[in-house]
Amino acid sequence: MEKQELTQRVKKVVGEVLKIPASEIGDDANFIFDLGANSMQSVLLVGAFEEEFDIEMDEDGALEVQNIADAVDFINGYL
Repeated sequence: MEKQELTQRVKKVVGEVLKIPASEIGDDANFIFDLGANSMQSVLLVGAFEEEFDIEMDEDGALEVQNIADAVDFINGYL
């Protein structure tokens, strides 16, 4: 999968979980500081990424991911 497509899918998932239009999410947006995610939403994001990409991620490692670009790189490692 190309990085651009992966980035768009990550933004789509983040937008759905955080109730933000994907078009308003920057490539380096921080989940907590820029997008307002709380700890519960962070856990929901991990589950949503796993479902969207049909992968099983290391939860501790996934929860350390702080922004869109890092999430794309992290998920790409599982694809």
